Amino acid sequence: MADARKIDPKSGFCSVTRIYHNLRPPAPLPPLSQPISITEYAISLLRATTSSPTSTTSPSTPFLIDCSTGCQLSYSQFFSQVHSLSTFLLTQYPSLSQNDVAFILCPPSLHVPVLYFSLLSLGLTVSPANPLSSPSELTHLLQLSKPAVVFTISSLYQKFPKALKSSMIFVDKPQFQSVLSNHTSTEKIEAVSKYSGRVIHQNDSAAILYSSGTTGRVKGVELSHRTLIAVIAGLYHNKHKADGEDENPPHPVSLFSLPLFHVFGFFMLIRAAALGETLVLLGKFDFENMLEAIERYKVTYMPVAPPLVVAFAKSDIVNKYDLSSLRLLGCGGAPLGKEVSESFTARFPNVEISQGYGMTETGGAATRMIGTEEIKKHGSTGRLAEHTEAKIVDPDTKEALPPGQRGELWLRGPIIMKGYVGDSQATAETWDSEGWLKTGDLCYFDSDGFLYIVDRLKELIKYKAYQVPPAELEHLLQSIPEVADAAVIPYPDEEAGQIPMAFIVRKPGSHVTETQIMDIVAKQVAPYKKIRRVAFISSIPKSPAGKILRRELVNHAISAASSKL
Repeated sequence: MADARKIDPKSGFCSVTRIYHNLRPPAPLPPLSQPISITEYAISLLRATTSSPTSTTSPSTPFLIDCSTGCQLSYSQFFSQVHSLSTFLLTQYPSLSQNDVAFILCPPSLHVPVLYFSLLSLGLTVSPANPLSSPSELTHLLQLSKPAVVFTISSLYQKFPKALKSSMIFVDKPQFQSVLSNHTSTEKIEAVSKYSGRVIHQNDSAAILYSSGTTGRVKGVELSHRTLIAVIAGLYHNKHKADGEDENPPHPVSLFSLPLFHVFGFFMLIRAAALGETLVLLGKFDFENMLEAIERYKVTYMPVAPPLVVAFAKSDIVNKYDLSSLRLLGCGGAPLGKEVSESFTARFPNVEISQGYGMTETGGAATRMIGTEEIKKHGSTGRLAEHTEAKIVDPDTKEALPPGQRGELWLRGPIIMKGYVGDSQATAETWDSEGWLKTGDLCYFDSDGFLYIVDRLKELIKYKAYQVPPAELEHLLQSIPEVADAAVIPYPDEEAGQIPMAFIVRKPGSHVTETQIMDIVAKQVAPYKKIRRVAFISSIPKSPAGKILRRELVNHAISAASSKL
């Protein structure tokens, strides 16, 4: 236990334990012994929100709007559909047990949030994945999650193995819509677990989300209800408030351009419900459609990844639309450069950017900014989130470091995952014996407790908000007959952050081209994993142990690009 007298009130650093502590106001959590699901908890916060005299949310307030179709669900309609689906699953699928995994492979639609809330309320573990996943990628995810039921659409049926096809429910069939419509009229928001008779404990698994972790191939990150409750508690109790904000601000309207299967989209959906917001789902991303939606629905808030901030700052199209309702962007998924942030602010002086840092392994949240003064710290990802401790650890000596010194960021607290499903070795490698999660990111805290991301110790490529493991692409490249050897590196890109670049050693006599290499890989991976740049080289630099020296290749690529300027 840290001595409070030894904790620096500015940085949160304890000189005795060498641990950084969060300095946020308290965000109370329910006692761990109290059975409660994340959906019950979010609904309890929603009740508190709507009971406030300044609340603009009522049962008839739109909760979800599908931007592509114009369809809407009010809060009352949404929870009625959740109730109907839960009743259907309890009666028609009695073999579905608590803690069974429900795999979800669906494009964006109003059905997805209904699925999440219904399944979580029943104590099932939701496991959403990218609908663009290739069949081989999907096979790997299914092997990790071992689902008892699958929710998908008809056009994705052929991607699944035969063994699961009897356990599939198609959300685009008329029968599914009929199930959602078959509800009793009620204005009450009820937690399904109470009438299902199931007791959901906070440490029960809530979700399996997919991440490349700190190394290697895609992993299934197991998150508990407690993890999600801790994340939402902080976001609810310590909300962002800008300087000079009205005492009676307009009704909050959020626009989602990010996928709901991503950890950022997943917890932000639950946050929107807890805060009584209206949530506009963009569907397939189109920049101009997004601008039109901001104008049409008077959007006040958007969670975004850095490439979108770049587009706002640089695109001339924005001048065609009235974006005056926009007040705040919540930026995460990858670091946002100081120059980009300043460029955006110069163009949109009335819109603030609140940056944050998190991983799938931390429920998506670990640090963030609150208030105008913190937002002025360009280049930082904010201060430690509620209920979270941190260390900065020297990668070589394992010494815990004070403010201003760089090392690997370690995190601890209820926001941390339960582990990687089906991979005890990866879990053990990522955690230490005292419960610290090793993030693999090179960081430092300044004297005011703000975190700065310097570089990645891990080798994952951050393409927009996605993680791309080089080893997976190298395996595919090395399987091409004309390729003798290959390495994949992150190549800097202003719009995407990083793009996968391949260095290829051709086999003698081979004339394989850059286009052919990219096309072969593109047919086998999801779009965000595509190779987007290729260079041919005589040999791949490696250490005596055979490890690819990626830094040498990165320097070579940047130097070659500079020489062409």
